[in-house]
Parts: sequence; structure tokens; C-alpha cells
Amino acid sequence: MQALPLSDAINAFLAGHRMAAATFGRLALNDPGFITQYRKGRRVWPETEARIRKFMSEYQPTQVAA
Repeated sequence: MQALPLSDAINAFLAGHRMAAATFGRLALNDPGFITQYRKGRRVWPETEARIRKFMSEYQPTQVAA
């Protein structure tokens, strides 16, 4: 089975977790502007894509105490 293209995988992750693009960039890469730049054509190196996919596969949302 082939993985989704990175942009589709990121968009599905953001929608599924109701996460802001800046939050994703900060958590995944310590770069809050990553998604905005990526959507404008920023090149993503294979190592960076691997980090992003690893982040998405291992992400565990934290629960806020009531």
C-alpha cells in the first residue's frame, strides 16, 4: 500500500486532530511557519518528510485536566 502524498497526509492529520498549521509545524519540526511555507512551494527534503511522517504516526494528543 502506498502512502498518501505528504500534503494530503498533513491536511488529513490537521483536520482529524483539529490542529492549527502553526501548532503542527512547531510540534513536528520546531518551525511554526513550515506549513505556510510548504503550501507556497517550500521544498521538503526526504529526511524532513520522514520526521513529519514519524511525528504524525506517533502523535498522542494530551488531555487537558478539567
